[in-house]
Amino acid sequence: MAKRGRGGKSSGGRIRGAAFDAQQQPAGAGRRGRRAYEGALVSRLTSDWVTSSTSADAEIDGSLIRLRNRSRQLVRDNCYARQAIRAIGANVVGRGIRMQSRVAMQRGGGRLDQPVNTTIERLWQQWCRKDRCHVAGKLSMSEMLRLMIRSVAESGEVFIRIVPEAFGRSNVPLALEVIEADYCDEGKSSGPVSDGAEWRMGVKVDKWGRPLAYQFRDRHPGDIVNGVGYRTREVPASEIIHLFITERPGQTRGVPWTASAVKRLHHLAGYEEAEVVRARASSSLMGFIQSPEGEAPSDEVYDEERVSNFEPGVFKYLAPGESVSVPQLDAPDGQFEPFLRAMLRAVAAAIGCSYETVSRDFSQSNYSSSRLSLLEDREEWRTLQDWMIEHLLQPVFERWLEAAVGAGALQLPGYEAMPERYEMVKWYPRGWAWVDPGKEVAAYKDAVRSGFKTQAQIVAESGGDLEDLLVARASEVDRAEDLGLQFDTNPAQVSGAGVTQARPIGSEMPAPSDAEPEGEEGEEGEEGEEGEVPEDPEGD
Repeated sequence: MAKRGRGGKSSGGRIRGAAFDAQQQPAGAGRRGRRAYEGALVSRLTSDWVTSSTSADAEIDGSLIRLRNRSRQLVRDNCYARQAIRAIGANVVGRGIRMQSRVAMQRGGGRLDQPVNTTIERLWQQWCRKDRCHVAGKLSMSEMLRLMIRSVAESGEVFIRIVPEAFGRSNVPLALEVIEADYCDEGKSSGPVSDGAEWRMGVKVDKWGRPLAYQFRDRHPGDIVNGVGYRTREVPASEIIHLFITERPGQTRGVPWTASAVKRLHHLAGYEEAEVVRARASSSLMGFIQSPEGEAPSDEVYDEERVSNFEPGVFKYLAPGESVSVPQLDAPDGQFEPFLRAMLRAVAAAIGCSYETVSRDFSQSNYSSSRLSLLEDREEWRTLQDWMIEHLLQPVFERWLEAAVGAGALQLPGYEAMPERYEMVKWYPRGWAWVDPGKEVAAYKDAVRSGFKTQAQIVAESGGDLEDLLVARASEVDRAEDLGLQFDTNPAQVSGAGVTQARPIGSEMPAPSDAEPEGEEGEEGEEGEEGEVPEDPEGD
């Protein structure tokens, strides 16, 4: 017998009632009642939204070659894609990234060892010439840097091989080879072996994902000479610098930066072409003439179909019984330009540039919006500059320094015991001019005077070096003094208003017109102009 609970109902009755209620509910009602993210709900509006839970390499493996080819085609043929890639190279690298050695004295209290730094910088500058740093002798260091960042943006990645040989006039056994992404055999993938190493799209990694080797083709697969009959070879990872932006953990190969914009750019190119064809047809078509006798068809025939060619100012004859239906071929209406701007804004956002940078259209911007756009772009450029310095320039410099010391081109005492001391360098990438020099220079001046920034920070933001600036400034001032010239560019002598701030040696300050001449301080104390001793104020 079931036990009765409170209210005269048995507990068994309550259980049976709950089970009956559950049977009456439709299937899945409990699941639908649970809270969930709206973006994860499946409905008639999202039924065509196909997604997959795949790793970064699984997504790249099936799309890399086609994405790379389409991106290159757009850069070749699409003016907006070409401008975006050009802007990336010009803003990230510009005319180059300069190196300044910062080797400190061992017992100098933090002072720099100027002779050693000068020697390192001079040899580095000589090595950066095209006949020494590039294996083919065609690209200087600045040109290689621009090519590398453009290749990463266009193809997603680029490989740099460090070749331990001296080329040209170099006495340092080191040079660089820039290798396009197609050379790495993306088809070589195999599971892990006993030690955990595996091949992933042409890159051999250990169990931690650290590269061990790369599988390279000896020729480009699309080369005009022996592009099909290539062979592959394994190159140790110690000789390769693999440049690409990592977007997901575990990613092995790079993806073109235009990946999310290629479809939109392709459709935009077709839309522009259709508008141009429509405008040309509208301006070329003049009219038709229909006569009782007609006129023998004179148009060309392709695939058994007559093709009419329309030219400006031409009247076409129609054959007997023929009529023509001319579609509305107006010139592009007022919606063309707003639609184009909207598409280009999406393309710029996908690539990482501003709309003005991609389109070169400044008609829709004022000073404030242009300044915000430039500042946003510059933060992106500075991030990429730091990325290139950390992943490319610093490793190359350390390998170059080791090769130079080993070959005797540099004599650095104690390098073998403490190489980190000589590897201390500071890189100066390109800077940018001020949008409004008058306002920004005044703001920087106030920031320095208030202690919020240093002069070195201000100079570095424009791509300069304070040490070089001070040396050049001192030389300029000294040279002007030697020639007896005085300019208002020297704040120690002339103020910003052009007023002299310091008297030349031997000169006297002019006396005020409404006061008596004051005495000068002599060699023996406070004497007046006639050598009289002033009276004691206390009368002693």
